[in-house]
Amino acid sequence: MQKNYQNLIDDKIFFGGAADVVDMVKNEGVKVIVDLRGEATECADPNAKVEWIKVPLGDDAEGPQDELFQKAINCVVEAYKSGKKVGFHCAGGGGRAGAVAAGTLMTLGKATTLDEAEAMAKSIRPNVNIKSSQREALEKIFDGN
Repeated sequence: MQKNYQNLIDDKIFFGGAADVVDMVKNEGVKVIVDLRGEATECADPNAKVEWIKVPLGDDAEGPQDELFQKAINCVVEAYKSGKKVGFHCAGGGGRAGAVAAGTLMTLGKATTLDEAEAMAKSIRPNVNIKSSQREALEKIFDGN
């Protein structure tokens, strides 16, 4: 089985691009999908029997979107802590999803600095590419760690 998405935490949290949602649900039994696409009008897998949570992040936002990133991270962490398998994605799985992956690692105590969290996310999913406005949002959330 070829997987284009990655396992962020303990076979419980998965991330990738919109095209990966069908496989996350089918292969992993994901029950919650956190969709980071501001442009989305429905779940990337409209037939999936999942809880779909849209947190509309702009991929090329002019400024930091710290409140939306915090909401996305919270949705992922809350689903995980409640025992549900959760997947999150943006369009391609690099920018917005990469930033949420780093924030999730920080929130769960898997990384102590943003640099460490970003490096961990990149080691898991090499196409992670956190943009400067996304980095600024994370710095606001995590006080510049």
